[in-house]
Amino acid sequence: MKQIMFLLVLAATSVAFTNSAGYQPGDKAIDFKLKSTDGKMTSLADFKDAKGFIVIFTCNHCPFSVKYEDRIMALNSKYALKGYPVVAINSNNAIKEPDDSFGNMKKRHKEKRFNFPYLYDESQDIAKAYGATRTPHIYILSKSGADLIVKYVGAIDDNADDAAAVKQKYAEAAIDHLLKNEAVDPAFTKAIGCTIKWRD
Repeated sequence: MKQIMFLLVLAATSVAFTNSAGYQPGDKAIDFKLKSTDGKMTSLADFKDAKGFIVIFTCNHCPFSVKYEDRIMALNSKYALKGYPVVAINSNNAIKEPDDSFGNMKKRHKEKRFNFPYLYDESQDIAKAYGATRTPHIYILSKSGADLIVKYVGAIDDNADDAAAVKQKYAEAAIDHLLKNEAVDPAFTKAIGCTIKWRD
């Protein structure tokens, strides 16, 4: 009997830990208001006509993020006009990773001519709320009335190293499902990339 009780407590603890580790598909996400590389404060509420969002936690220095920059721009080119714009967020601590300072974010935005807003989560509160751990780490949200519902969490596709060798475009598949009012499958994959550089 004691062993059964122990297992039940362990299971409950595991569930509680999972729920506190950030958003899962089906969860309601928070909006945010963060400084953009254009100097303005940007919120998801600013996109009045959007059906949802492709929220991507990324940065300047991470090799994985750099490899995905063109693919992220392609996602925005393909889906922004269909109602799912990209909103990119850098949550790295600039003391630990100077390349990811706001000044360097502005330089990178100008160099690459990003076609999406690039926001600075200086407090790291948004990364913590969403449960982002990697760069890049993607969250696809869909509007449901006044709510933002998480529909997909994870990787952009299945090959960070070679865009030409990608076999499964997870983000594109998720949005294509949403545009057809279908259930997203898969709704979760493992994000691959550099770890977010947290404050001490």
